[in-house]
Formats: sequence, structure tokens, C-alpha cells
Amino acid sequence: MLLLQRLLIVLLSITLPAVTYLYFYPVFHGCGFPYQDASFDNSASDWHTLRQLLVQKKASANLKAPFRLLTLGDPQLEGDTSIPDTKDGYFPTLRTLLSNVRSASGISEGLKILKDASKEVLSREVPAKFQAWRKQVDLFGNDYYLAHIYRTLHWYTEPTHSTVLGDLLGSQWIDDDEFQRRGWRFWQRVFRHGQRVGDEITGEATQEVLGVNQEWNRRIMNVAGNHDVGYAGDMTEERIERFERTFGKANWEVRFQFPLHNGTNATNPDLVPELRIVVLNSMNLDTPAKSEDLQTQTYSFINEVIGRSRPVEDRTTGTILLTHIPLHKEEGVCVDAPFFDFHGEHDGGGVKEQNHISYDAGKGILEGVYGMSGNIDGPGGGMGRNGIILTGHDHQGCDVYHHLPVSEDGSERHWNATIWRNTRELLSQSIPGIREITVRSMMGDFGGNAGLLSAWFDSEAGEWQFAYSTCPIGVQHIWWAIHVLLIVTTGLLVFVCSSLALDPLRATRIRKENGHVKEYTQAATPAASKTTPIGNGSIRKRRR
Repeated sequence: MLLLQRLLIVLLSITLPAVTYLYFYPVFHGCGFPYQDASFDNSASDWHTLRQLLVQKKASANLKAPFRLLTLGDPQLEGDTSIPDTKDGYFPTLRTLLSNVRSASGISEGLKILKDASKEVLSREVPAKFQAWRKQVDLFGNDYYLAHIYRTLHWYTEPTHSTVLGDLLGSQWIDDDEFQRRGWRFWQRVFRHGQRVGDEITGEATQEVLGVNQEWNRRIMNVAGNHDVGYAGDMTEERIERFERTFGKANWEVRFQFPLHNGTNATNPDLVPELRIVVLNSMNLDTPAKSEDLQTQTYSFINEVIGRSRPVEDRTTGTILLTHIPLHKEEGVCVDAPFFDFHGEHDGGGVKEQNHISYDAGKGILEGVYGMSGNIDGPGGGMGRNGIILTGHDHQGCDVYHHLPVSEDGSERHWNATIWRNTRELLSQSIPGIREITVRSMMGDFGGNAGLLSAWFDSEAGEWQFAYSTCPIGVQHIWWAIHVLLIVTTGLLVFVCSSLALDPLRATRIRKENGHVKEYTQAATPAASKTTPIGNGSIRKRRR
């Protein structure tokens, strides 16, 4: 018992700090939404001071940004398609073994059947059963690993809005029953208490006052990804319909007005600062597409977004575009280089795979949705609208600045992308540009990452400001190891405490049993006669 007590002390000294880290990891990583006040450190990679850590939960309203978006990328929930095929059941050899042995022509053939069956069971069927069981446990644990990220960050950072930037599921090829099962896991395990954005909001462009409807902090704006609905060459009406039924519409927008008490002009609503959220299905922006009708719907939605926009020169509007596939970039800028693959002619020849949308499709977004023409004689001097773009798809993540540099030789200007941290000189130039953040995946292999985007209206500059930070938890093995350690330590703690509690009772029982034995022995022994020995060794009764 002493050895177990010492082992328990060692385990507790390891388990308590590990569990504290796991459930308060945003504190240890200095995570938090960037503040409006530049005097506060907005770098999530640096250790915040104690004052900043305390203020994160209690910051006054003028420090916290009014719009705080928790961004999560590519959870890719897997399911039965990732479990080894067991259509014949487990251990099918054993089910037919008895009948095969009985039908053997002799003992030697029967022994051979037994030998072959044993070899089949031990070399193939047992490993397959173990692999299937391990994968089921892995899927179960992965759901709660992802849920831990969402739950912990939602509690600690207090976002006003949340989004998942596509690839919610792991495959577009699954049948409807499996799609429904994974959808249930998405809402009941991973994003429990999260809410689908209702059709009454996504059905048409709606407008609200920012911060009034508190239900938004539970709503999740889901973006369609290739593993949800397929690329352009795979996308069908049926896949879009089941995605929208479970996760929300693929194309929609909502506009949030900045509260009037923050210094805006209530007499002229057109001057009220406005933040637009545009959710775009970028899976069928490029051709050929399997369904031209769906592609037409996507481009019609883009045109509606442009048509509903305020004038390009109006800087009081900020547009946040949420989509899955990143915009085009030259090779070497991000991990994923430009890549396209197409189905064969017998499969329709549509887009089979792509890393980025094409240059022309990206140009259409930059110059259409954001109005960045680069024409100094055009509206707003060609600088376009203010905003930011958030994408997924590239699991490694990337942070770039798309800009339209001036052509020195007078040729057509070409959009370029530069890593964000190298843009200090570019930002000082009078050329159109916008930041695009490809959010690193929240999957365990990529560190369980999450993005934290803050947006606020700068009344002095007369435009919206955006700031972004990240918060990784670490690979999934950390989550597994700490929970296994917690289970072992808890079990040992219960055993040791129970043993210590039972020891006094056991000792009392033993003493009582020993007492009964002694009394029984004394009662069972007859009293000896009082005698006196005599010299010859005989005894006689002593006279009174």
C-alpha cells in the first residue's frame, strides 16, 4: 500500500498541472481576441502580462472589439467509410469452421482445415477487428478533441460570432444515412449548443444592429467545402440540398449596423457604419461544372451582393468574405501551389480537384465584390471597398495581402499576393489591396488551431479595422495522453482512498474476532483443582 501511495503522489503531481493546462490552455498561450486599444499586445504568440490575462475576461466595452469572430477550419469529421470493411461480419471463418470440419473426408483434411482457419483468423481477421475497434475509438476521441477546442475557446474568449470554413465532413461521397450521422455528431458532440443559422436569416439579405441579438454567439456560420458538396465537377443539387438542410445555406449574407450611440449620424442611415458578412460557395466558381444551374445560382448571388453594396468610395462599410477555396497565388507563396485536375470526358470533364480558385475567378471577387479596379479616375480612386477575406482548404494555413501594383511599362496590371508580415512597405503605397487569411485546420495533425478575428469601427479614420490572432491547443495526442493519465490517476486515487477508509474497519473486525477467540478459549478450558505437589512427584489435595 505504501508503494501505491507514493505512486499516487507522483501521478497527482503530473496530472493536476497537465489537466490545468488542457482546460485553461488559452491562458497559457496568451490567447484572446485583439483589442481596439493598440497599447495592448495583440500578438497571440507572445506571453501576455498578468494584467492582460486578467483583463481578457474583464475588459471594458471600449477595449473589446464589438465584433469577435471565432474562425475554425476543416474539422473533416470521418465516419464508417474510414473503418475497415466488415460487410461479412467479424471472424467469418469461425462461423463456417464447424460445418467445414464436419464435411472433411478424413482426420488429415480436418486438421488442415483447422490449421488454415487458425492462420486466417490470427493473421487477418483479428488484426482487422482490432483495427476497426481502434478506428471507432479514434473517431469518438477526435469528436471530443474538436469539441474541447470549440468549448474552451468559446468560454474563454467570448466570441460574438463563429464560423467553420468548410470541409465540415470528411467526404462528399457518403450516402445520406452516413451524412445524417455525421451531421448529428457535428451538432451534438463537436459543436454542442451551437446553432444552425436559420433560413429566416439566410433566405434573403437581412440587416441587424450589431450586438443586440445575443443568439449570434451560439450560431455557427458554416461554409460549404469540397468534402461537403464536392468540387464543381462533383456538385449536384442533391448534395447541396442535404448540406443546406443540415448546416445552413451555401450562399447568403447578413449586414450588421454599428450601434447608433457610438457617434454615427442617426438622421442619415446611409452613413451608419455597416459590417457585411458574405458566405460564398466557391466550389463551383470555376468551369466546367457538373450542374450549370448551381453555378448560375452562385454567380447570380455574387451579382446581388455587388448590387446591394454601398458606393465604392464609402469607407464606412467593411465586408468579411467567408469562403472555402483560397484565392489564386503564385507557387511558393503558401504551402499549396496552384493546381487543377479534371474528370475524364466520360465523367463530364468537370473540375475534379483544385488548390485555389482560378486567377480570373479571384480577380472577379477582388474587382467585383470589393470594387478594386485600380483606376485612379474611377470611383474611390480605384482603391475599392474595405474588408478582409477568410478561407480554409489549405490545412497548413496562410496569411497574404492581395495587391494590384502599378505597371511600370504601362502594360495590364496583374494581381499579386505577398505574405502579410512582409507588407509594411506595400501598405504605405496608394494601391488597392486586401488581406486574405487561410485559417489553419483545427484537426489534430495541424495543432488544433483556431483563428480569432476582431473588427471595430475607427471613428477617427472613418473605416473598419481588422486584427487577427491564432490559438493552437497542440496535437491530439496531448489530449489523449492527459485524459488517459486522468483516468488512471482517478482510478488509483479511488482505490487508495477506499483502502485507507476500510483499513480501520478491517482492523476493528480483526480485533473483535481475536477477542471472541480468546474468550472462547478461556471458557472452554476447565478450572484446575487446587493441588500441592509432594516430594515423590505425586500430588494430593491441599487441606484447607
